[in-house]
Amino acid sequence: MRTRIMRAHPRALTRRTLLGASIAVAGTGVLTACSGSDHSSHSGHSGHSNHDGSGVSDAPGGYVDPAGPEVAAAEKKRGSGTVRKVRLTAAATSLDLGGRTVRSWAYGDGLPGREVRVTAGDTLALTLANHLPQPTSLHWHGIALRNDMDGVPGLTQRAIKPGADFTHRFTVPHPGTYWFHPHSGTQQDRGLYAPLIVEDPKEPLSYDKEWVIVLDDWVDGVDGSTPDAVLEELRNGMGGMDTGGMDMGGMDMGDSTDHSGHDMSGMAGMSMKASASPSASGPSRMLMGARSELLGGDAGDVAYPYYLVNGRTATDPSVFRARPGDRIRIRIINAGGDTAFRVALGGHTMTVTHTDGFPVRHATTDALLIGMGERYDVLVTAKDGVFPLTALAEGKNASALALLRTGGGAAPAATVRPKELDGRLLTADGLKADDSVALAPKEPDRTVRLRLTGGMAKYDWAFDKKPYTATQRHPVRAGERVRLVFANSTSMWHPVHLHGHTFQLAGGAGAAGGARKDTAIVLPNKTLTVDFDADNPGLWMIHCHNVYHAEAGMMTVLGYRG
Repeated sequence: MRTRIMRAHPRALTRRTLLGASIAVAGTGVLTACSGSDHSSHSGHSGHSNHDGSGVSDAPGGYVDPAGPEVAAAEKKRGSGTVRKVRLTAAATSLDLGGRTVRSWAYGDGLPGREVRVTAGDTLALTLANHLPQPTSLHWHGIALRNDMDGVPGLTQRAIKPGADFTHRFTVPHPGTYWFHPHSGTQQDRGLYAPLIVEDPKEPLSYDKEWVIVLDDWVDGVDGSTPDAVLEELRNGMGGMDTGGMDMGGMDMGDSTDHSGHDMSGMAGMSMKASASPSASGPSRMLMGARSELLGGDAGDVAYPYYLVNGRTATDPSVFRARPGDRIRIRIINAGGDTAFRVALGGHTMTVTHTDGFPVRHATTDALLIGMGERYDVLVTAKDGVFPLTALAEGKNASALALLRTGGGAAPAATVRPKELDGRLLTADGLKADDSVALAPKEPDRTVRLRLTGGMAKYDWAFDKKPYTATQRHPVRAGERVRLVFANSTSMWHPVHLHGHTFQLAGGAGAAGGARKDTAIVLPNKTLTVDFDADNPGLWMIHCHNVYHAEAGMMTVLGYRG
């Protein structure tokens, strides 16, 4: 018999803004294809203007229009359930991170934003009011929704202008753990994000409580830093670095031909100051020498001053209360911009039940590796006492913390490192899809090959050495089984994300038998192969979910032919 489920929502989850796609030029009918910090990159197509400045761009000839009849037909098949109305406001605000208050942008006054919870089959009608000084957007990460609600300015719809609002209305088809964030420049590396929990009306799991965990790396508003300034510093690259007279001759600065990385093995955790333009602000945030065996070498680009669990630093963590013996479902979301987290709950083993919203064959582990954009659901049976949920910033010599309290006792120190972090570690390639969601065996009708290119020296991240423009198209047709092959020719790891679909990791011998996911890590100099069914027409982003890699150009488009 299923036990009753008590909803226990932490008072704060983390927020931040993400991904570089594009934004509309305010006050004009022109859409931009990819916005940098100056909002002036590549021009795109004119769109169908609405009263609030939102709308849908014109698709190039031969491709499905994001607001076309094919998209409307696919949405009709999903049906229309109970309408859940939500209103959010994106605005500048002060955020208490626990011992440090910063000015940032957020959905409300908490970090992360207020959780949105619906049931699979519901129709979500969420209105976002933009009180920011810039246009913004809203992307529903992992949801197989209608294309004109996907929230990619310059591709699927217009950005929401300052002072305007827009209602996203779509059927939510699949249960699971999801989240939402902007797709405009580096906005997601501020405080603009929140969980989207889609409950299963036929929930097969039995548990007593839920604990939603949002992980984040934080820079905005700390000593004058902003994500735009961080991106500017990274784009200046090694050529603009002020070494302070330091002899750099013995350091591997990466291959000058393919700019394949930034291996600074003698400088772990060091932040270096690059020459910046007058608009840059704050201290250097360029991270050199961050190393991780799990990530294949280089761990990241950005030296964040804080790492957060549910919007709190390790010195003043959030606390989740339960009773000894409670069975707790923990939903873990990595909303970070440049950080993979290794996560463990001290004194407990975890049973992994889902990744990226879809069920897997249950697997037991001590720790998980979670890249940006990935989500994992786990079950634990709570012991008696106070236990640290530690999120180690992989390769960055820092960690974040939350506490599980089921009894008396002193809280562990902020620097606690539970032994489980060094125990059994589970990564996505060790999971198998549950039979209920496994793709039927089938040879692919089409293979799309994408080479991940670029590096730190010129900060020229891209697919196939082609920085993103809205006119890029990798064609597919509805009804096809599509194989995506990601060949990483760089010395950096990349979490790749496909919009509007859930793919299946290869299970060996070319057959898809691994976990169903929408975001997966591609290790340096490795190849990741995934399959999906082309069943959601439109123009869909594929991109690296490192905020700064995406904004530098590591994005492209999968387009359904009309």
